[in-house]
Amino acid sequence: MSARRLSDLLCRDVAADPVITGVTADSRQVGPGSLFVAMPGSVVDGRAFIPQALAQGAAAVLAPPDTPDGSAPVLVTSADVRRAYALAARSFYGTQPTVCVAVTGTNGKTSVATFCRQIWASLGLKAASMGTLGVVAQAGNAHRVLTPPGLTSPDAADAARTLAQLAREKVTHLALEASSHGVDQRRLDGVTFRAAAFTNLSQDHLDYHGTMEDYRAAKLRLFETLLPRGRTAVLNADSGAYSSFASASIMSGLGVMGVGERGRDLTLIERRPTLEGQRLIIDVRGTLHDILLPLAGAFQASNALVAAGLCIAAGESPDRVLAALCNLTGAQGRLQRIPGSTRGEVYVDYAHTPDGLETVLAALRPHAIGRLIVVFGAGGDRDRAKRPLMGEVAGRLADVAIITDDNPRSEDPAAIRKAVREGCPDGLEIGDRREAIRQAIAIMGPGDVVVIAGKGHEQGQIVGPLTLPFDDAAEATEALRVHA
Repeated sequence: MSARRLSDLLCRDVAADPVITGVTADSRQVGPGSLFVAMPGSVVDGRAFIPQALAQGAAAVLAPPDTPDGSAPVLVTSADVRRAYALAARSFYGTQPTVCVAVTGTNGKTSVATFCRQIWASLGLKAASMGTLGVVAQAGNAHRVLTPPGLTSPDAADAARTLAQLAREKVTHLALEASSHGVDQRRLDGVTFRAAAFTNLSQDHLDYHGTMEDYRAAKLRLFETLLPRGRTAVLNADSGAYSSFASASIMSGLGVMGVGERGRDLTLIERRPTLEGQRLIIDVRGTLHDILLPLAGAFQASNALVAAGLCIAAGESPDRVLAALCNLTGAQGRLQRIPGSTRGEVYVDYAHTPDGLETVLAALRPHAIGRLIVVFGAGGDRDRAKRPLMGEVAGRLADVAIITDDNPRSEDPAAIRKAVREGCPDGLEIGDRREAIRQAIAIMGPGDVVVIAGKGHEQGQIVGPLTLPFDDAAEATEALRVHA
């Protein structure tokens, strides 16, 4: 990337206007000519690393207004340093895919972003998705994983660098997951969006946001601040939070596209489960479309409609977009069927909230001729209030609930399981996740459905300071082999 003037990056006059060769908030990545962004954090104040950044050759420092004068030879301050960082990174890297869309919500973001990428690719466009599963680029049926799974919404400079790389590789259409953390921390403020979508809102991340009101406000910011006036907000009309997102969108000068059973624009008239998935009758403003969606579950139908709405809002033909739904495949770890059983069905899913777990269990219940068996837990160092709620959901909707460890992190795993058991006193407790999965598959009978919930695509289990190799799908496959 060519160097750029600091004044150009920040769109303001800078008395001393050095040439900038890089933009970063990580002092370890500072090199000669870098703009170092010193942001206060909840644990560490980035301003403590200004001397290190200068010693490594930083040409200028961007920091909050209360940073002492003289902290750096060239010090630029901003009342919203995180947003300034994102805009500077965008200016430095310079280019993005022509069409960028974002999706936010407690559940469904990964599926919606993946579906958008697949729809665009099926229409002959070079597309990509960015989020929990990393960055995936696709043309036709071929896709490449460019970066591995990581943060749902990456650091602002990483995001800008990635978007520029995608544009250089001729990717024209990009779907991004917009997490509440990412929106609140301004990580996506440098992205120009063509449309944005909302899936649903339920309890999660209160360890960070504190209250549901603040959690909702973080997601609303995508529509109130990041999506330009005149663009379209694609909203799941079946969500209880629809009215608040619709009102905020209208007040922000956006068009609103309502999708779902209660949606005015993409209306789900009928949904019938089939052996191949489910058949959908969709009304697009008076025109009916009969679609065979090769995915199970009402929530996947909802995710597919939100994705279709985003693609239409971004400029594609409704007829072509809806026809492309027939070719969708599920995202990794999202209601992922594990083959190899002659007795029942086994699925792995990322559901790690009460609402997510309820959605998955309700979706799989019609497919269980026999019993519905769930293996689940709750993460440590995260929202503690949801633990008994998840237990209650499992105890109410599953025939057999096996409580196990998720990612205990720094907490006592037994204490987490005890909190879950408050909502599911009749659940079977097996702390060892591998053994819990094997036990669930060992007791699976003809017509039973086993769902292993909570970790989805994750390739490790976080125990204390260690991340131990662990893959639910691989463990389920091995258990099926052992108990064939």
